[in-house]
Amino acid sequence: MSSPLLSLQDITKRFGPTLALDRVCLNVESGQVLALIGENGAGKSTLLKVLSGAHPADSGKIRLLGQPYHPSGDPLQARSAGIAMIYQELNLAPDLSVEDNMLLGLPCLRGGLLLRSRQREKVRQALNTVGLTKLSPKAIVGQLSVATQQMVEIARALVSDAKIILFDEPTSSLPRADVERLFGIVRHLKSLGMGIIYISHFLEEIRLIADRYCVLRDGRHVGAGQVAEVTDTEIISLMVGRDVRELYPAVPHQPGPVVLSATNLSGQRYPVEVDLQLRQGEIFGIAGLVGAGRTELVRLLMAIEHQRTGLINVGGRKIAAKIKSRMKAGLGLLSEDRKHEGLAQGLSITENITLSNLRKYTKSGFLQLGKRERMANQLMKQLEVKANRSTQLVSELSGGNQQKVALARILHQESKILLLDEPTKGIDVGTKSEIYRLMGQLAAEGKTIVFVSSYLPELLAVCDRIGVMARGRLVEIRNADQWTDEQIMTCAVSSNSAAEDTMKSEGRN
Repeated sequence: MSSPLLSLQDITKRFGPTLALDRVCLNVESGQVLALIGENGAGKSTLLKVLSGAHPADSGKIRLLGQPYHPSGDPLQARSAGIAMIYQELNLAPDLSVEDNMLLGLPCLRGGLLLRSRQREKVRQALNTVGLTKLSPKAIVGQLSVATQQMVEIARALVSDAKIILFDEPTSSLPRADVERLFGIVRHLKSLGMGIIYISHFLEEIRLIADRYCVLRDGRHVGAGQVAEVTDTEIISLMVGRDVRELYPAVPHQPGPVVLSATNLSGQRYPVEVDLQLRQGEIFGIAGLVGAGRTELVRLLMAIEHQRTGLINVGGRKIAAKIKSRMKAGLGLLSEDRKHEGLAQGLSITENITLSNLRKYTKSGFLQLGKRERMANQLMKQLEVKANRSTQLVSELSGGNQQKVALARILHQESKILLLDEPTKGIDVGTKSEIYRLMGQLAAEGKTIVFVSSYLPELLAVCDRIGVMARGRLVEIRNADQWTDEQIMTCAVSSNSAAEDTMKSEGRN
């Protein structure tokens, strides 16, 4: 048998007292897609950063193309050696051209002069390989869609003659059509003999694209094999270290009377004339294509976006279009943008949980720090937040644990109507299951959940009712058991087309 394209033996990495990688071993063959699976904080991204030169390993051996490879914390060295990284949050210079982004650090020089014609030829070949045949190398990257920028990232890897390409959650911000396009590119790269390491929290995605899998838990390699020979339940059990009976735990709850009604609700652009009633103790899902107005709707309910028309009543009372009024009425929002809006990354876990409701801890003008700390610890225990201590910076937590802190903040606000915008985005399947269970428990306690998601299986499994949005309108609402994923997509696409035709005929597009 030929030697693997990439081989890792006993890779170990510490960050202070935290053991992020503990003697990890894996191989990647030529023309193979290896899925790297694990919970948030399991060490997946750290391992890719070691390979891509962002972090030096503390110990262990790496062989690339049969030769010893010693990444020393220099990404340019790794790129020159043939390893390219495609980050979840794209690593491009938005104000530079496609060509300049692709050749940063790898200019074509002769006698100190830049060979633009030869450079552009290499760029053009790489863009053609990823299907961007009509994209000008002079185009400014910041003006391109997220999907196109991602293809530019892949093309940049090809320009550097990469032999191994590392993908870290590449589909987290892509609509379905662009996901299929990305998979086509990955399959093409595989046919060229490249090795692919692919991180994803979507098991059905892994089944579509990967040949082999490797599971990490707490920084350790705990399982590997052929994707076709393992069940989802077995993978999840390896990830979480225990038997997992069901990904979508059923928590009995019974929707009750209407607690919120919105009439003729319109924003600056979206939503458009939305009528909606939410019931006590129900989980109401909102589906639709990217850009359909789902996020705008929940932000308008929270009064973050400008309310142009309409009324919102909670408990039979009209609620003013002010954030303070909506919070007082019991509404709480978990933002889709966890990093920049949902949490204060420079503050501690305790501060993030309690800042929006400090009145519980003030006495004679003083803050009762001990009481606040105890409450934060109680919520961390309830939501199983994995952290060293409650005073730890929230930026030091994994994405899944950050999301739990954001949920803890809403619970601490004593919100009765929880507006959750993509709460499982970028979260591993084990943590997703915990969040689904928590949603069910909150509904059983009489709280109302609005659940915005681009992932149809979780909407169908978790929600009581699902509404589909298109062009800012809530076009149809049914009980969840009256929908299929095909029907939801058909409704979203056909309604979107109909709305577009109407707007064009009215001269509003």
